[in-house]
Amino acid sequence: MDTLPFADFQQQSQQRIDQHLNAILPIAGQGETTLFEAIRYSLFNGGKRIRPLLAYAAANAVGEINPSTDRVAAALEMIHAYSLIHDDLPAMDNDDLRRGKPTCHIAFDEATAILAGDGLQTLAFEQLLEAPQLPPQTTLRLLAMLTKAAGINGMVYGQAIDMAAVNQTLTLLQLEHMHRHKTGAMISASVIMGGMTAGASEEQLGALKDYGEAIGLAFQVQDDILDGTTDTAVLGKQQGSDQARNKPTYLSLLGIDGARQKAAELHGKSLSALASFDERADQLRAIANYIVKREY
Repeated sequence: MDTLPFADFQQQSQQRIDQHLNAILPIAGQGETTLFEAIRYSLFNGGKRIRPLLAYAAANAVGEINPSTDRVAAALEMIHAYSLIHDDLPAMDNDDLRRGKPTCHIAFDEATAILAGDGLQTLAFEQLLEAPQLPPQTTLRLLAMLTKAAGINGMVYGQAIDMAAVNQTLTLLQLEHMHRHKTGAMISASVIMGGMTAGASEEQLGALKDYGEAIGLAFQVQDDILDGTTDTAVLGKQQGSDQARNKPTYLSLLGIDGARQKAAELHGKSLSALASFDERADQLRAIANYIVKREY
């Protein structure tokens, strides 16, 4: 996949992870409840698959994409989907639109949405335990990385800061601290974990970590820009939702020009982190370009 144009790499990666997810998920309607239907609804609702894409690109940069990479990619997407389900709930962001479709608790009900998120979270860790042909120490390391990135030392902690920041004024450093946990931790883990499945060296993992941390923040900066400037129909969720909840954002702190400059600086850092990699890391470079130039 290393010689493909990025658009082809992106399409093939999305198809690969979708086929893998479809094969391992319970069949909708198989049980006595709508739980499995809600899980499939939330996983197959038009997501860009950024985290699996990063895992595949990182594995490609240091070696070869393999079945263990598929398991890691699936785990990452399941954690991401679970976080969105819970983030949209009435007790949190109270959103009724996600990717242009009703959010899980609107399409089903609140209890089913909570359980769908719970199920996806635990199923994610199951994927890592079943990753084939990995040394036990690598499996343990992958588990440790995902639990840290997704839990109270990563995404969950960042979400708690985010909720506490409503109607509050944060400094730029405080905002970055929040987003390094809420968004950046899982994005950085996606890159590192993908590299681990292909046998990355410690030096390579360090470079991948630096790359992931830079694009993790860049992703959030661009999200804030889009939330404040893009129509709901294009964005797939309510435009200006963060502003409506009086949440601090890069846009509110830096303005549109300052936010764009911040995204450009982080983009440059991400590319510099890959200086020691050859052309096999071009897909990672292309993803960095995509993240700061995307329009939804």
